[in-house]
Amino acid sequence: MKLGKRLAVEGAGTAWLVFAGCAATVLNASVPAQGCNVLEMAMAFGLALTVANYAAARPSSAHFNPAVTIGYAISRRFPVRDVAPYIAAQTIGAIVGAALLVRIASGRPGFSVAVADFASNGYDDHSPGEYALAAVFSLELVLTFVLVFVHLAMSSTSGRRKSAPVALGACLMAIYLVAVPVSNGGANPARSTAPALFVGDWALDQLWLFWAAPLIGGAAAGVAHRFLGKPRELAAPEAAPLRDGS
Repeated sequence: MKLGKRLAVEGAGTAWLVFAGCAATVLNASVPAQGCNVLEMAMAFGLALTVANYAAARPSSAHFNPAVTIGYAISRRFPVRDVAPYIAAQTIGAIVGAALLVRIASGRPGFSVAVADFASNGYDDHSPGEYALAAVFSLELVLTFVLVFVHLAMSSTSGRRKSAPVALGACLMAIYLVAVPVSNGGANPARSTAPALFVGDWALDQLWLFWAAPLIGGAAAGVAHRFLGKPRELAAPEAAPLRDGS
Protein backbone atom coordinates (compact mmCIF):
# COMPACT_ATOMS: atom_id res chain seq x y z
CA MET A 1 0.00 0.00 0.00
CA LYS A 2 1.33 3.43 -0.93
CA LEU A 3 2.30 5.91 1.77
CA GLY A 4 -0.59 8.27 1.05
CA LYS A 5 -3.18 5.55 1.62
CA ARG A 6 -1.43 4.35 4.76
CA LEU A 7 -1.39 7.88 6.15
CA ALA A 8 -5.11 8.18 5.45
CA VAL A 9 -5.70 4.95 7.37
CA GLU A 10 -3.59 6.20 10.28
CA GLY A 11 -5.44 9.50 10.41
CA ALA A 12 -8.90 7.98 10.17
CA GLY A 13 -8.16 5.23 12.67
CA THR A 14 -6.70 7.61 15.24
CA ALA A 15 -9.63 10.01 14.79
CA TRP A 16 -12.04 7.16 15.49
CA LEU A 17 -10.03 6.00 18.51
CA VAL A 18 -9.99 9.45 20.12
CA PHE A 19 -13.61 10.21 19.30
CA ALA A 20 -15.03 6.92 20.57
CA GLY A 21 -12.73 6.63 23.58
CA CYS A 22 -13.09 10.17 24.91
CA ALA A 23 -16.83 10.24 24.16
CA ALA A 24 -17.38 7.62 26.87
CA THR A 25 -16.55 10.34 29.39
CA VAL A 26 -17.37 13.60 27.63
CA LEU A 27 -20.87 12.70 26.42
CA ASN A 28 -21.96 10.96 29.60
CA ALA A 29 -23.26 13.89 31.62
CA SER A 30 -25.00 11.70 34.20
CA VAL A 31 -21.83 10.01 35.46
CA PRO A 32 -19.15 11.90 37.45
CA ALA A 33 -15.84 12.31 35.65
CA GLN A 34 -13.89 10.46 38.33
CA GLY A 35 -14.23 6.83 39.40
CA CYS A 36 -17.59 5.72 38.03
CA ASN A 37 -16.69 5.69 34.35
CA VAL A 38 -13.36 3.84 34.47
CA LEU A 39 -14.76 0.63 32.98
CA GLU A 40 -16.79 2.49 30.36
CA MET A 41 -13.82 4.53 29.18
CA ALA A 42 -11.54 1.49 29.11
CA MET A 43 -14.07 -0.54 27.13
CA ALA A 44 -14.64 2.33 24.68
CA PHE A 45 -10.93 2.70 23.89
CA GLY A 46 -10.37 -1.05 23.72
CA LEU A 47 -13.31 -1.73 21.43
CA ALA A 48 -12.47 1.29 19.26
CA LEU A 49 -8.93 -0.02 18.74
CA THR A 50 -10.24 -3.49 17.88
CA VAL A 51 -12.62 -2.07 15.28
CA ALA A 52 -9.94 0.19 13.80
CA ASN A 53 -7.50 -2.70 13.43
CA TYR A 54 -10.09 -4.94 11.77
CA ALA A 55 -11.02 -2.12 9.40
CA ALA A 56 -7.38 -1.48 8.52
CA ALA A 57 -6.95 -5.19 7.66
CA ARG A 58 -3.18 -5.00 8.24
CA PRO A 59 -2.47 -4.85 12.00
CA SER A 60 1.26 -4.69 11.39
CA SER A 61 0.97 -1.32 9.69
CA ALA A 62 -2.04 0.07 11.58
CA HIS A 63 -0.41 1.92 14.46
CA PHE A 64 -2.78 4.75 15.47
CA ASN A 65 -0.20 5.76 18.07
CA PRO A 66 3.18 7.56 17.73
CA ALA A 67 4.68 5.31 20.41
CA VAL A 68 3.79 2.23 18.34
CA THR A 69 5.38 3.77 15.26
CA ILE A 70 8.56 4.51 17.21
CA GLY A 71 8.61 0.96 18.55
CA TYR A 72 8.34 -0.53 15.06
CA ALA A 73 11.08 1.74 13.76
CA ILE A 74 13.43 0.90 16.65
CA SER A 75 12.80 -2.82 16.11
CA ARG A 76 13.75 -2.36 12.44
CA ARG A 77 10.33 -3.42 11.21
CA PHE A 78 9.28 -0.02 9.88
CA PRO A 79 11.14 2.44 7.62
CA VAL A 80 12.55 5.41 9.51
CA ARG A 81 11.67 7.73 6.61
CA ASP A 82 7.96 7.12 7.27
CA VAL A 83 8.04 7.82 11.03
CA ALA A 84 7.45 11.59 10.84
CA PRO A 85 4.58 11.34 8.30
CA TYR A 86 2.91 8.62 10.39
CA ILE A 87 3.14 10.67 13.61
CA ALA A 88 1.83 13.75 11.80
CA ALA A 89 -1.12 11.81 10.36
CA GLN A 90 -1.93 10.28 13.75
CA THR A 91 -1.82 13.65 15.51
CA ILE A 92 -3.95 15.39 12.88
CA GLY A 93 -6.43 12.51 12.96
CA ALA A 94 -6.66 12.72 16.74
CA ILE A 95 -7.36 16.46 16.55
CA VAL A 96 -10.10 15.87 13.97
CA GLY A 97 -11.69 13.25 16.23
CA ALA A 98 -11.55 15.59 19.22
CA ALA A 99 -12.96 18.48 17.19
CA LEU A 100 -15.94 16.35 16.15
CA LEU A 101 -16.50 15.39 19.77
CA VAL A 102 -16.42 19.05 20.84
CA ARG A 103 -18.96 19.89 18.17
CA ILE A 104 -21.35 17.18 19.39
CA ALA A 105 -20.78 17.81 23.11
CA SER A 106 -21.44 21.53 22.62
CA GLY A 107 -25.04 20.62 21.88
CA ARG A 108 -25.57 19.95 25.57
CA PRO A 109 -26.65 23.06 27.55
CA GLY A 110 -23.90 24.35 29.81
CA PHE A 111 -21.12 22.25 28.28
CA SER A 112 -17.62 23.69 28.67
CA VAL A 113 -14.45 22.01 27.48
CA ALA A 114 -12.40 23.55 30.27
CA VAL A 115 -14.86 22.62 33.02
CA ALA A 116 -15.26 19.05 31.74
CA ASP A 117 -11.47 18.63 31.29
CA PHE A 118 -12.45 16.87 28.04
CA ALA A 119 -10.76 13.58 29.01
CA SER A 120 -7.37 15.30 29.12
CA ASN A 121 -4.41 13.60 30.74
CA GLY A 122 -2.75 15.12 33.79
CA TYR A 123 -0.75 14.68 36.95
CA ASP A 124 -0.73 16.18 40.46
CA ASP A 125 -3.96 18.19 40.90
CA HIS A 126 -5.11 17.24 37.40
CA SER A 127 -4.77 13.50 37.92
CA PRO A 128 -8.15 11.90 38.74
CA GLY A 129 -6.55 10.37 41.85
CA GLU A 130 -4.11 13.28 42.35
CA TYR A 131 -1.09 11.10 41.59
CA ALA A 132 2.29 12.85 41.54
CA LEU A 133 4.33 13.53 38.41
CA ALA A 134 6.82 10.69 39.05
CA ALA A 135 4.07 8.12 39.53
CA VAL A 136 2.22 9.16 36.38
CA PHE A 137 5.43 9.23 34.33
CA SER A 138 6.41 5.73 35.49
CA LEU A 139 2.97 4.28 34.81
CA GLU A 140 2.70 5.84 31.35
CA LEU A 141 6.14 4.52 30.42
CA VAL A 142 5.47 0.97 31.65
CA LEU A 143 1.98 0.65 30.19
CA THR A 144 3.08 1.99 26.82
CA PHE A 145 5.97 -0.49 26.83
CA VAL A 146 3.46 -3.30 27.33
CA LEU A 147 1.13 -2.04 24.59
CA VAL A 148 3.89 -1.63 22.01
CA PHE A 149 5.55 -4.94 22.86
CA VAL A 150 2.22 -6.75 22.47
CA HIS A 151 1.67 -4.94 19.15
CA LEU A 152 5.04 -6.10 17.87
CA ALA A 153 4.53 -9.65 19.15
CA MET A 154 1.06 -10.00 17.64
CA SER A 155 2.26 -8.92 14.19
CA SER A 156 5.33 -11.17 14.13
CA THR A 157 3.64 -14.06 12.27
CA SER A 158 0.66 -14.46 9.96
CA GLY A 159 -1.04 -16.70 12.52
CA ARG A 160 -0.84 -14.09 15.24
CA ARG A 161 -1.98 -11.32 12.94
CA LYS A 162 -5.38 -12.96 12.59
CA SER A 163 -6.13 -12.45 16.27
CA ALA A 164 -4.14 -9.22 16.66
CA PRO A 165 -7.13 -6.82 16.66
CA VAL A 166 -8.80 -8.62 19.57
CA ALA A 167 -5.55 -8.98 21.50
CA LEU A 168 -4.64 -5.31 21.03
CA GLY A 169 -8.10 -4.15 22.02
CA ALA A 170 -8.05 -6.29 25.15
CA CYS A 171 -4.55 -5.04 26.00
CA LEU A 172 -5.59 -1.39 25.66
CA MET A 173 -8.69 -2.03 27.73
CA ALA A 174 -6.60 -3.53 30.53
CA ILE A 175 -4.14 -0.64 30.31
CA TYR A 176 -6.93 1.93 30.64
CA LEU A 177 -8.50 0.12 33.59
CA VAL A 178 -5.20 0.76 35.35
CA ALA A 179 -4.39 4.18 33.91
CA VAL A 180 -7.69 6.09 34.04
CA PRO A 181 -7.64 6.65 37.83
CA VAL A 182 -4.00 7.75 37.60
CA SER A 183 -3.65 9.82 34.42
CA ASN A 184 -7.11 9.61 32.81
CA GLY A 185 -5.69 7.04 30.40
CA GLY A 186 -2.88 7.95 28.03
CA ALA A 187 -0.23 5.66 26.51
CA ASN A 188 -0.72 7.50 23.20
CA PRO A 189 0.77 10.96 22.53
CA ALA A 190 -1.70 11.71 19.73
CA ARG A 191 -4.66 10.85 21.97
CA SER A 192 -3.21 13.09 24.71
CA THR A 193 -2.51 16.01 22.38
CA ALA A 194 -5.98 16.41 20.88
CA PRO A 195 -7.97 17.07 24.09
CA ALA A 196 -5.14 19.20 25.50
CA LEU A 197 -5.33 21.57 22.52
CA PHE A 198 -9.00 22.27 23.24
CA VAL A 199 -8.63 22.53 27.02
CA GLY A 200 -5.44 24.61 26.86
CA ASP A 201 -3.94 26.06 30.05
CA TRP A 202 -2.79 23.27 32.40
CA ALA A 203 -3.44 20.50 29.84
CA LEU A 204 -0.87 21.98 27.46
CA ASP A 205 1.57 22.65 30.31
CA GLN A 206 1.49 18.97 31.30
CA LEU A 207 1.36 17.52 27.79
CA TRP A 208 5.14 17.04 27.65
CA LEU A 209 4.88 14.06 30.02
CA PHE A 210 2.37 12.30 27.79
CA TRP A 211 4.79 12.52 24.87
CA ALA A 212 8.01 11.79 26.74
CA ALA A 213 6.94 8.77 28.78
CA PRO A 214 5.06 6.91 25.98
CA LEU A 215 7.81 7.52 23.42
CA ILE A 216 10.45 6.22 25.83
CA GLY A 217 8.25 3.22 26.59
CA GLY A 218 7.64 2.56 22.90
CA ALA A 219 11.34 2.82 22.08
CA ALA A 220 12.20 0.45 24.93
CA ALA A 221 9.64 -2.05 23.65
CA GLY A 222 11.20 -1.86 20.19
CA VAL A 223 14.64 -2.60 21.63
CA ALA A 224 13.29 -5.42 23.78
CA HIS A 225 11.41 -7.08 20.95
CA ARG A 226 14.36 -6.74 18.61
CA PHE A 227 16.63 -8.66 20.97
CA LEU A 228 14.13 -10.94 22.73
CA GLY A 229 11.95 -11.91 19.78
CA LYS A 230 12.28 -15.49 18.58
CA PRO A 231 14.67 -15.59 15.58
CA ARG A 232 12.54 -18.05 13.67
CA GLU A 233 9.52 -15.74 13.93
CA LEU A 234 11.40 -12.59 13.02
CA ALA A 235 12.96 -14.34 10.04
CA ALA A 236 9.65 -15.62 8.66
CA PRO A 237 8.53 -14.09 5.36
CA GLU A 238 5.30 -12.73 6.87
CA ALA A 239 7.27 -11.07 9.66
CA ALA A 240 10.07 -9.60 7.57
CA PRO A 241 11.01 -5.98 8.24
CA LEU A 242 8.61 -3.57 6.56
CA ARG A 243 10.52 -1.91 3.75
CA ASP A 244 7.57 0.02 2.39
CA GLY A 245 5.50 0.17 5.56
CA SER A 246 2.81 -2.09 4.10
